[in-house]
Amino acid sequence: MTGSDVDLDRDEDTARADSAEISADRLTALEQEGEIAADYIEGLLDIVDMDGDLDLDVEGNRAVVAVVGDGLEKLIGPNGEVLEALQELTRLAVLQKTGERSRLMLDVGGHRARRRAELRELATEVAKRVLGGSKREKLAPMTPFERKVVHDVIAGLDGVRSESEGEEPNRCVVVLPA
Repeated sequence: MTGSDVDLDRDEDTARADSAEISADRLTALEQEGEIAADYIEGLLDIVDMDGDLDLDVEGNRAVVAVVGDGLEKLIGPNGEVLEALQELTRLAVLQKTGERSRLMLDVGGHRARRRAELRELATEVAKRVLGGSKREKLAPMTPFERKVVHDVIAGLDGVRSESEGEEPNRCVVVLPA
């Protein structure tokens, strides 16, 4: 199996198709979530005296807010831990304003896009090993975002499947023969 055997852009294609299918009311609600989140993040950036531009989008059935600029590494933290915490705080800010739970995705400095590419490569390599005779491979603990990326890649491949096991923060993906 080569990289060309795997549709690595499946997530983005699916997200675009989902965006086309959501209702106008839902799209408006997601845009509102993004604006609330952007206001919250702007306030945070002011407090910590950091500069960043905010890009708002809707991908799939979720609002996406990206902070772009230089010198944002502290907002990502080791292994994206600070980014995960900021995302949860931002989701809480949206919940407080709307009364609705949000699936908002926050990215800082392109971290999630880079991590997604790394995880796709990892998932493909692990799938090759499992298809080559390895009974199962347990990956290192991952965040929900990271696990979803791996599960999505594995779901697109023949002959392998994936499961999550363990409890947060040590929840892992296990890749097995189908």
